[in-house]
Order: sequence, then structure tokens, then C-alpha cells
Amino acid sequence: MTVTLSLSWLLPLILTVLAVVWLWTKSRRNYPSNIPPFPSTPLPIVGHFLLMGGNRRDKIQVWRKVAGDIFSLDLGGQLNILVNNFSTIKEIWVKHADYIVNAQDSFAVQLIGEHDKGITSARDDNWKEQRTTSLSILRSLGMGKNVMADKIQEEVSCVLEKIASFKGQPEDVRLLLNISVSNVICSVAVGKRFDYEDPFFVHFILQLIDAVKYLRSVAILTPFKYLYYLPGDLFNAKRWTKASTELNEKFGKAYVNKIKQDFDAHEDPENFIAAYIKEMKKLRDKGIQTHLDEENLVAIVRLLFLAGTETTSITTLWCLLYMLHYPEVQEKVYREIEANVGTERIPNMSDKPKLVYLNAVIMETQRFASLVPIGILREVSDTFKVGGFTFPKGSILWPVLDSVHYEKKIWGDPENFRPERFIDKNGALINREELIPFSIGRRICLGEALAKMELFLFLSALFQRFKFEPADSSGKLPTLKESFGSYLCAPAFQTEVHRT
Repeated sequence: MTVTLSLSWLLPLILTVLAVVWLWTKSRRNYPSNIPPFPSTPLPIVGHFLLMGGNRRDKIQVWRKVAGDIFSLDLGGQLNILVNNFSTIKEIWVKHADYIVNAQDSFAVQLIGEHDKGITSARDDNWKEQRTTSLSILRSLGMGKNVMADKIQEEVSCVLEKIASFKGQPEDVRLLLNISVSNVICSVAVGKRFDYEDPFFVHFILQLIDAVKYLRSVAILTPFKYLYYLPGDLFNAKRWTKASTELNEKFGKAYVNKIKQDFDAHEDPENFIAAYIKEMKKLRDKGIQTHLDEENLVAIVRLLFLAGTETTSITTLWCLLYMLHYPEVQEKVYREIEANVGTERIPNMSDKPKLVYLNAVIMETQRFASLVPIGILREVSDTFKVGGFTFPKGSILWPVLDSVHYEKKIWGDPENFRPERFIDKNGALINREELIPFSIGRRICLGEALAKMELFLFLSALFQRFKFEPADSSGKLPTLKESFGSYLCAPAFQTEVHRT
């Protein structure tokens, strides 16, 4: 009797909930008539949400063919507009930047309590102060200068020694690259580096990988947050939350507290955390109103690792993978280094202008890997028009960087790995404005200068000292099929590393 009574209430309850959700999503769908077109008719309640599974990179290109360079998706009544062509991205993200200052306040941000915190999630005046302060601190610590190059080269020497110890045995170098690049950020953020086998740091790196890998999946849940609370972890949202919380609590907050205890306002700060604390105390002592606080600092520390570790280490990994597929490119890079630098010393930043082909290989790797297929999603603060379309207030904009990096009209043969496209007929490097791996506009990646320096110093040293070959004795090459997440991660592969 009890079961029958419970079941009799279940159907009306479900219908009531669906009706409420339908009315709520319908109320959000009062779109202007001239928004960019949909690739297909949105379903009631969910819109295009059910289409978001699988490899969205491929799906976006299919939708683009159907709906055009600028098209819309309805995700639970939230209008999302995807911009695929470079000229429109440049026009909106540069000329109309005032309309898209803030990033989307996604469910991921809410899960870890970072609304209006850090840099990526910070909004308006807080974002301006956090970004300005962070850039000033990074420059004072040597970002883009020789002092930073020296820190990177110290780590390069350590990774060269570690790789040499493999003695030509097949290895998967992903974790090693993550740890070594992250150590550079460690020296900047907290003023120390870790041993490669340190269990605390290895666990930290594994959590960092999860935090990057599953971020986009969690953000997609924004219009349907209740799915997070279903049994299991269908979208890996709980795994992402655990990883991000650990990064904040066991690393960010732990080091903020430690450095705060040892802080001396009369000493020059030797790391990012100390410099931020000093600036925060200075402003407060003067009675100046400021957004600088420890919650923002913890969020920024995690961002430094997320952006500063994964972009560089994954790009480096992709480059090594491409060299297995294009050994003639690797040989040409080595010959250039041998001719212009020699093999007696590790290359330094003064060698960069001389290694044109290596620079072109790095740029082609960034284009071909298209590491960040979709840039930071932006929230439209006020309605504006571009290209005959209306971009309504409250809509979310997606800069599809992947479409730009694979645009046939720009690159001619984008499906081919061809570094020569970045070298002119006189042998000079071509800096193409359409190459935007760090995005474009005001929210361009904070660590762009550091990442470029790291990529050159790590890769020039690796190709000078070692030759990377397939680990499979049959000559079978590892796949180039990526793993789609916040970044396009290279597949797991092993390589044999031999001294040149």
C-alpha cells in the first residue's frame, strides 16, 4: 500500500518538475530575431545540451558547415554564441572588449567558491586589480628577463640529466615534463623546487592534470547543476572538484600560510606569494581600498600552475610526438642548433634569433596541436551588433581558436605539419597574427611570455642533446588522436631517447 501510494505521487511530481524547468528555460529564450543561427532546432528544456557529449572539437566544425562562421547553441535556455573566424574574434575581443570584460560565471567556479576570485573568474574592478598586480609582480620576479631564463635553465639541466638516465629505454615522458615545467612555476610562486620523485609533488601534479582535463566538462553543467548530485560521476565533475579543492587547500593555502608566517615587510620578496602579501599589506596600511586578499591569492596560485604548467608541458609533449612522425624535421632542428650554437653548451635566450627553424617548429606545433581549442568563455554585459548579428546581453561567447588555427583560407594546407609556413623567402621568421594559442584581447594568457621562454629553452636543449625515436620496434607510430578537455592533450606514448 505504501509503495503504491509513493508511486502514485511520483509521476505528478516528475511532471511538475519538468513543467517548472520548461517554463524557466522558456522564459530565458526571449532571443532577438537576428541572433546567429542555430545548427539545428533546440529541444524543449535542454536545448542542444544532449549534443555536447563526445569530441566537441569535431562537432563544432560540423555545426560550422551547417550554420556558418558565427552560430548559436541553446544550453538549457542559455544562449551561447560560437565565433569561429579570426576577423570577427579580433573585432569583438579587441574592438568591443568593453562588452565582454567578464568570463562566464560557470558551475565550476561555484563548486569551489571562487565567484569573483583570482583572475580567470574575477570580475570588473577586482579582475583589473588582480591582473595588474599579478603582471607587475611577475615582471619584478624577472618574467621575460634573464633572471627568469636562468631559473628555467636550472630546471632544463635537471631534466636533461633525468632523461639521460633512461639509457635509451622506452619511456613515457609526460609526467616528467609536467613535473619539470611545474618546478619552474614553483620557483616563481613559492620560491622552491621539488625532487622529481617527491610523492607530495607527484600527487600534486596528478591532481593538476585532473583539474585541467575535466574543467570544460564541469563548465558545461552550468545550466543543469542538479546533474552533479546524481549518483556516480558521469561528467567527472566530482573528480574535478576534489582535484581543484586539494590544489587550493593542500598547496595554495598551505604555502600562503607558511610564507605569511615567515614574512618580513623589510625584505625584498623572493616569490609571488610574498610579493602579493607585501603589496596587500602596503595598501591596507595606507588605508587604500583594495581587492587584494588571501582568497584571491589562493585562486591565482592555482591559475599560475594550471596555465603555466599544462600549456608548456603539453605543447612540449606534442612537439616530441610530432618529431616521431616527422623525423626529417627533428634532424633539421638538430643541424640548425649544431651549426649556430654547437653542442658544448646548452642554448640560451640569446640564441633564439639564430634558431629560426626551431622557432617555426614551435609555432607550427602550437598551431597544429591547437592546444586550447576554445578560449575563455565571455559573458556579454550589454547588447551589441557585429557582422549583422545581435549579441544579446547575458549571452555567452565562445572564441573557437581551433577554427582559426585550421582555417584553409589562412593557412592553405592546415592539415599538414609544415613549419616552413612561418619562414619567408629570405629565411626570416614570420609572426602571423592569426596564430593565437594564448587567445587574444584583454584576457590574453597571463603567462604568455614565460611559456614562450620555457618552450624555447626546453625544446632547444632536448633536441640538442637527444634524438627521439618510436619505442615500437616494428616502426609503428603512436596515434596523433587527441584527448579532448580544457586542453587538447596528447595521447599517452612511449619514446626511445638516444644521445645525439
